[in-house]
Amino acid sequence: MRNYQNRDDYRNNYRRNRRTDRQDAPQVEVEEGQRFPLTIKKMGINGEGIGYYKRMAVFVPGALTGEEAVVEVTSISHRYLRAKVHRIRKASPYRVEPRDSYADQVGGFELEHLAYPQQLEFKRDIVRQSLERYHPYGFKDYDVRPTLGMADPYAYRNKAQFQVRQTDDGTVQAGLYAERSHDLIDLPTCSVQMPVTMTVMRALVGMLQDLEVPIYDEDHNSGIVKTLVVRAAANTDDVQVTFITNSPKLPHKHQLLLRMADELPQVTSVMQNINPGKTSLVWGDKTQRLAGEETITEKLGGLAFKLSARAFLQLNPAQTEVLYDQAKKALDLQPGQTVVDAYSGVGTIGLSLADVAAEVRGMDVIPEAVADANANAELNGITNAHYEVGTAEDLLPKWAVAGFRPDAIVVDPPRTGLDGHLMDTILAIHPEKLVYISCNPSTLAKDLDTLTDDYHVDYIQSVDMMPQTARCEAVVKLSQR
Repeated sequence: MRNYQNRDDYRNNYRRNRRTDRQDAPQVEVEEGQRFPLTIKKMGINGEGIGYYKRMAVFVPGALTGEEAVVEVTSISHRYLRAKVHRIRKASPYRVEPRDSYADQVGGFELEHLAYPQQLEFKRDIVRQSLERYHPYGFKDYDVRPTLGMADPYAYRNKAQFQVRQTDDGTVQAGLYAERSHDLIDLPTCSVQMPVTMTVMRALVGMLQDLEVPIYDEDHNSGIVKTLVVRAAANTDDVQVTFITNSPKLPHKHQLLLRMADELPQVTSVMQNINPGKTSLVWGDKTQRLAGEETITEKLGGLAFKLSARAFLQLNPAQTEVLYDQAKKALDLQPGQTVVDAYSGVGTIGLSLADVAAEVRGMDVIPEAVADANANAELNGITNAHYEVGTAEDLLPKWAVAGFRPDAIVVDPPRTGLDGHLMDTILAIHPEKLVYISCNPSTLAKDLDTLTDDYHVDYIQSVDMMPQTARCEAVVKLSQR
């Protein structure tokens, strides 16, 4: 690695090079529908194959590194092309037959045609690719560890969130949108879902059909049922169903609930979320109970967690325990030390640390999640953990003024990464120990560019939370410089 006088010189040199790369981007004459042979040189962060046509990058979903294919251009951008596979001339030795026939039509199955050991290596590589893109200080020396995977990388998803629509002939369908469209692909089966979620989902579709419950029509903004959400607890017998509707009214509700009680005894909680009108948001603000309990209970790492309909929980219970074990190992809390659980959700991470920490504090902007977190502390007899509604950037300074400065902070932000104000707050509080749990290697690398002003990256441990997809989680251990 080249030596620089300071980190600003390092960043400025990198940005200069990146501007030069942009200016030198080649241009080609090409038309949509045009076909040409292409060798796939590598795979991008979204799982697509990448080759080069006259020095211009071509992104090809479904193509694997080393493959030779004839591709067809589907869209043209200033700096790159998108294409689809017309035919494979030379297949990768790691190409496998997907279990799901629709794997190339909807999101969430980007890697199902790639053998699982190579999926794990790919996910380690996308961490490296992200570091190469953003150049956080010293990134070439980071210890990027092999991805921790599953013995059986199927039937792991504890939640099915399917759009519901009706065909012209009146058939009710539930599934996912085709890539880059609002065309619904009906999913009668799904190999990555826990079997019980699909059993309940398909039974509900049949009931909606039989009872002629009005189904949402996106074109006319009419009808009632928009989305079905089925969440199962892997370590209890609880299943929760949520109907997301266009209005508070749910026609034939009484008959529907009677049939569910009779035919789906595994369902212990039935909720309705109201999300009126055309919107890109799946969930509305109001949720109400229709039958059974308000929550279901999941058990992770010896602790019980009550989950309300909108509460966030990782989709893979088995790998969630692996992820949290890695976070606990990275924090390496000692007796008497205090920790803040930022972006706490229902308290799963913070409560798993409470047996060692002197005190755990956490926060979330969703009041229901905070209520769940405090209820979960009480449920597990944990008295040294407390959660508040608010942002970390607001609460951390407030706590500091009151005399609470944590020894450690663990952050588990959304895909957009750390809020800028929170980043500044963390650097101001300057905890001795910092662990970053990331679900997006790109924003992780971008955030590390700032955090490495004050912290050293000890290692990055990737964890495969979502097999068959291009998604990757990572636990980063940081320590004070």
